[in-house]
Amino acid sequence: MKNSIFGEIQDEVWLVYDGECPVCKTYCKYIRIRDAVGRLHLIDARHPSQLMDEITAAGLDIDQGMVVKFKDVMYYGPDAIHILTLLSTPSGIFNRINYYVFGTRIGANVFYPIGKAFRTVVLKLFGIKYIENLKFKPN
Repeated sequence: MKNSIFGEIQDEVWLVYDGECPVCKTYCKYIRIRDAVGRLHLIDARHPSQLMDEITAAGLDIDQGMVVKFKDVMYYGPDAIHILTLLSTPSGIFNRINYYVFGTRIGANVFYPIGKAFRTVVLKLFGIKYIENLKFKPN
């Protein structure tokens, strides 16, 4: 897409993650998307936001999977990490490993549950509670 004054218009990429999870924070610290894609916005799921409202309304349990929103489409769990990997730059050892592990749908479907299980163990070890965005909260 072109804009006559500013050149090419870039897309926004939104990554919703658990801001208290050491695994999630480390991943977000090192992931880099290609400049040609646009800007990556990191959204902590533990803080209220319009995007968290959209995620909850869609019935997506943020404790069971990360969410990436790109071009008005929400990707969840293995699909989220797969699309994020495809948008990532190949620079740096972390992003290269990420590409080899999650660069295919098969890889994402195999390795994402392993990463999610590791996250669960880390949360329990550190005594960090789940976000529970789908839990009913009376007014």
